Amino acid sequence: MNLEQILTLDCTVCSAVGKSKKNILEQISAIAASKISNTSEKELLMSLMAREKLSSTGIGKGIAIPHGRLTNTNAVVAVLITTDKPIVFDAIDDKPVDIFFAIFVPADNCQQHIETLANIAKVFSDKETCKKVRKCQTSQQLYNAVIHP
Repeated sequence: MNLEQILTLDCTVCSAVGKSKKNILEQISAIAASKISNTSEKELLMSLMAREKLSSTGIGKGIAIPHGRLTNTNAVVAVLITTDKPIVFDAIDDKPVDIFFAIFVPADNCQQHIETLANIAKVFSDKETCKKVRKCQTSQQLYNAVIHP
């Protein structure tokens, strides 16, 4: 699934104040809750936290891809947030994270989930795209940097 199919401008936030890992996951859940009917912020947060308990979704180089599976939706929703300062996120390289691309997917669609995660990882494996993302001053610039790298 291509990123422009799942990410919208209203789910893109540039330079958010991130206080902690839990705080950023709460912000992600609050944004996604407006897009996913029949699911509360708390349920979204619980799905992200459950995944983080398995292992951190911090993939290194200041990037994390938090993701949660939902049983009561058919939609895939993405949230992109950059933080004003990197936060400790238990990433695999032990470096703090400042780029968060979160997704919520239907629990029964594993293949789509895997493909979407691969597409996100591919976009953020490009150093130039990451540089552009970190230079963004507005949510519109951030959205454009990821959708049209």
